[in-house]
Amino acid sequence: MPPTAKQSKPSRTKATSHGARRRKTHTPRRDDEAPLIPILARKVRETEAKAQKGKLGPTNRVKFQVIAFLVREERARVKADPEITDGARAELLKRLDGVATILAKTAARDTSLIQLLEVDQATSPVARRMRRDWLLESGAELAPDELIITADAPVVSSVVPAALAQRQVVPASIESRQMANPFLAPRFASAQAAEPVFRRLDNWELMSPLYKAFEQGAGGAAASMALPPVPEFDHLSPKGLEIMAHQARFLESVRAGHRSFLLADEPGLGKTAQSLIAASVANAYPLLAVVPNVVKMNWAREVERWTPGRRATVIQGDGEDVDAFADVFIVNYEILDRHLAWLGSIGLRGMVIDEAHFIKNLTSQRSQNVLALASRIREQQSGTEPLMLALTGTPLINDVEDFDAIWRFLGWTNGEKPGPELMAKLDATGLTPADKAFYAEAREAVISMGIVRRKKKDVATDLPDKLVADLPVELDDEFGRSIRDAERELGARLAARYRRIIEARGDRPNVFDGPDEDIIRLVAQGELEESKAQGSGAENVFSMVRRIGQAKAGLAADYAVQLQRSVGKVVFFAKHIDVMDQAESAFAAAGLRTVSIRGDQTTLARQQAIDAFNGDPGVAIAVCSLTAAGVGLNLQAASNVVLAELSWTAAEQTQAIDRVHRIGQDEPVTAWRIIAAHTIDTKIAELIDSKEGLSLRALDGQAADAASSDSVQLAALMHLLRQALGAA
Repeated sequence: MPPTAKQSKPSRTKATSHGARRRKTHTPRRDDEAPLIPILARKVRETEAKAQKGKLGPTNRVKFQVIAFLVREERARVKADPEITDGARAELLKRLDGVATILAKTAARDTSLIQLLEVDQATSPVARRMRRDWLLESGAELAPDELIITADAPVVSSVVPAALAQRQVVPASIESRQMANPFLAPRFASAQAAEPVFRRLDNWELMSPLYKAFEQGAGGAAASMALPPVPEFDHLSPKGLEIMAHQARFLESVRAGHRSFLLADEPGLGKTAQSLIAASVANAYPLLAVVPNVVKMNWAREVERWTPGRRATVIQGDGEDVDAFADVFIVNYEILDRHLAWLGSIGLRGMVIDEAHFIKNLTSQRSQNVLALASRIREQQSGTEPLMLALTGTPLINDVEDFDAIWRFLGWTNGEKPGPELMAKLDATGLTPADKAFYAEAREAVISMGIVRRKKKDVATDLPDKLVADLPVELDDEFGRSIRDAERELGARLAARYRRIIEARGDRPNVFDGPDEDIIRLVAQGELEESKAQGSGAENVFSMVRRIGQAKAGLAADYAVQLQRSVGKVVFFAKHIDVMDQAESAFAAAGLRTVSIRGDQTTLARQQAIDAFNGDPGVAIAVCSLTAAGVGLNLQAASNVVLAELSWTAAEQTQAIDRVHRIGQDEPVTAWRIIAAHTIDTKIAELIDSKEGLSLRALDGQAADAASSDSVQLAALMHLLRQALGAA
């Protein structure tokens, strides 16, 4: 049980019947009468920052509830406390009003939060634990019934939500399989339920501290669990192939009985091969692999290559051609929704999700489908732990809470609290989130659950170097001048909104050491939301970046032609179809054969294009979509990449370059980023590079500067506004 603070006041007032008795603390004098207020101010700023970048996940929604609840409670206490002077009371109420104002602004951005402002909302066990922890941090003494908080009974949901029930299909071959084996083998090991165990940390809110532990890079070590040594003999590789030492160590962990992993090796280190051999080691068949559409055929090939004794079937459309008796079922995220019912009924013993960062948005149907299936597999295999693998070289995109969905998939947490195994590890530390040392220990506890992270420079020492080189280009034609004019107009529009807000807030001084960053963020966030709602028909940051890509297309294509003539095959990445079309026309005019890898291709056509690029010496350039070809593909016949357009995330750029920089590459790899000088393109490139600090800190234990958790789009708009205000 968490320790309580000593009490200095004799009793609670009636106004604080739902709160806690307060004591004088050693905090600065302005907080002596209300030590809870600075805590609420800090928490509300954290919540506001998450909402501004569209990352208000379950933990922060609960935090929003608790802040609102405690603001009301604290206001009532301050008004009723006879020991507070009138002047101090007015100051404290003003500060509480400031917290409430930020809550209101946050709710205005995300209207789904408005219902959380209701008086009776902060009643879930997680909310009550969070409220209790903040009160204890403020120096309050709580009644015993407020210290011990019990969890609600779990709610069991169907693997198929009601909205998807009508979409379910059952291929005829699956019906044949079910008739051939109408009953799943019973799992007697689960017949005797484990008795509940009370743990010391059961009543602590732990999810925020776990995220914080990774955000801080607590411990300073790489996020990789201890793995067994390389075995003396390789008994796992099929004839004619050989696994690498880092792969062998991972597989030895599976052989030793570990069954849930976040395999976060850098792209290009053979995660697909490791997962397929792991399924063989664990006998985790039938195995389901949920993968991006672009790599479905490649996964089937890898099954044949690394586990030749196993049969794979690729699920297309409604699954008319599926092999119901296969060992490995391969399906893409987009069509999983219509196959949930039968996949949840055939007794899967393992599940792999490739590019697991695809499920980071918990509100998406894609994520919910994956999590529902994972839960069903654990239910069916209760007593014999199923093999659960999340594969991604870039698990963190903008925020450390990107871990949330992956941890849920693996069964390590349920989003509100750690699962039993992780809770036991945290409890064994003997620490609580009130202890500074807790964070390093908590990070290690999560890592030991099954995070495996290896970097190329550490395990593939013979892999050549990788270099990202920027090539600034001048857009000196009329099109380029119009882009710069549009940037200035957008900056002026943002600056006008900023000034209107400054003029309207009559109760605040109009003198600053510099621009008000809160208002800059508010204006930029509003512009970003409007831009997303407008689509492509209006002039906004998205259309501007697209125009920059169009203006660069010819210059980028010209450079790729010259590069190909001197170094051989080149991979050309662009984000927009019209930029790809323009580049392909330039390549054809130069007499070069190309292949195209796009999102609207059939799986067969895409694989044929990949095979032609890698195997046909006459194919000079692969023109690829950043989104459709940036994951899972092997294009290592080239060692040079041209990035004609910039991505909005560092992860997308890294994934694209690592289609070439991967095991088997024997040439140094260079990625040439084409950047439009004197435009917002330059700032976007800078912001993308800064985002790598999050992964370096959280995953690799490096003392990298923690980049802002703002999205690149928001940060770019804030830059334009600052620039416009400075120019004024």
